[in-house]
Amino acid sequence: MLFLNKNEIKTAVTMEEVIDAIDYSYKIYETKQYQMPFRTQIMEGENTFLLMPCYTNESIATKLVTVFPNNIKEPTLNGLMILNCNKTGRITALLDGTYLTGFRTGAVGGSAIRHLSNENAKSIAIIGAGSQGLYQAIAACAVRPITDIYVYNRTKEKVPSFIKALSKWTDTNIHIHNCSSVENAIKNAEIIITSTTSSKPVLPEKSSYYKNKLIIGVGSFQPTMREFPKALYDTADQIIVDTEHAIDESGDITVPLKQRWVNEHSIQTMSSLITNKTKEISPRQDKSIVFKTVGMALFDTVVANLIYHNAKEKGIGLHLVT
Repeated sequence: MLFLNKNEIKTAVTMEEVIDAIDYSYKIYETKQYQMPFRTQIMEGENTFLLMPCYTNESIATKLVTVFPNNIKEPTLNGLMILNCNKTGRITALLDGTYLTGFRTGAVGGSAIRHLSNENAKSIAIIGAGSQGLYQAIAACAVRPITDIYVYNRTKEKVPSFIKALSKWTDTNIHIHNCSSVENAIKNAEIIITSTTSSKPVLPEKSSYYKNKLIIGVGSFQPTMREFPKALYDTADQIIVDTEHAIDESGDITVPLKQRWVNEHSIQTMSSLITNKTKEISPRQDKSIVFKTVGMALFDTVVANLIYHNAKEKGIGLHLVT
């Protein structure tokens, strides 16, 4: 059994490899070559425990995650990934689920940028300067020639440390801007990414901010959570979700459907788009593309399997005797 911590995972794979693995996951999802029951979710107030198993033709995996949004001195998200051999059931690896979740969720955003944004896009806005905002920015830089990153966070004190951490991942010619408001962050960005745990919209009710842009929502994974305002849906030309579960799980999809701002026919899964892709996707003039991710165990399973095999080849990790 191999144990892989954050630094070992970082050494084992690149962001580009994980983005490729996400695209591969979408193809598995579209062809239904997996078993993935609904995630088990236990809530106590605002705190959440999640249990997410998945079985593919290549591996079995289970992720345990806790999300405690009010943590100040501790991470909001903590997790453990258990990887099993699908031939014998033997546990082959234990992985840092916190880092795996953050990195692969960043890669989900990176995949969306790869397929849904202008290939020459040079600017992004990150709303929410937590660890997930960091991985989203890293992924964006991996697939587009980003020169400007605009960052806004409700708690201003967190932004300098975020910028310092991001600077370690990005080229020196990328300018990272500490913005005083959401409006200042998004007005010049071609791609807008929200990564908060908010229960109400964090973007302004002004549709002109969203025209001709890709907007990615990462934070809302429950029906009571929202990051997007009504004004965004007024400009949305296409709404893409990473999994059909997003329609029921995220307030950024359930609320617009309930309020009839959008209809289900306007929502498409990323897997169907990638599998049936015949041309580049881009919004019509003065329209926007919306991508919403809630994640799924299939992503974790495919990425964990990639990390495990890369680590074995590179001789990385701690071997545990059982």
